[in-house]
Amino acid sequence: MQKTVKAFPKNKFQEIRVSITEYQGNDLIDIRTWTLPQGASEYSPTGKGVSINVKLYPEIKEAILALESDLKEAKLI
Repeated sequence: MQKTVKAFPKNKFQEIRVSITEYQGNDLIDIRTWTLPQGASEYSPTGKGVSINVKLYPEIKEAILALESDLKEAKLI
């Protein structure tokens, strides 16, 4: 399975993509920087990112919720 769940701009020439992927029989959550090479019309993935087994989703979700709480407490968001 290859599905982009969300893509958002990082800067003028890069974007972050959150995807569901499969590699060697493992289902993964992939959070990666994609770049638009000079003269190209399509983004390409970079090595900057992380792929995490979907079985770890509960821990990722817990970490994101804790991050949100800490960011709000620090008045950063």
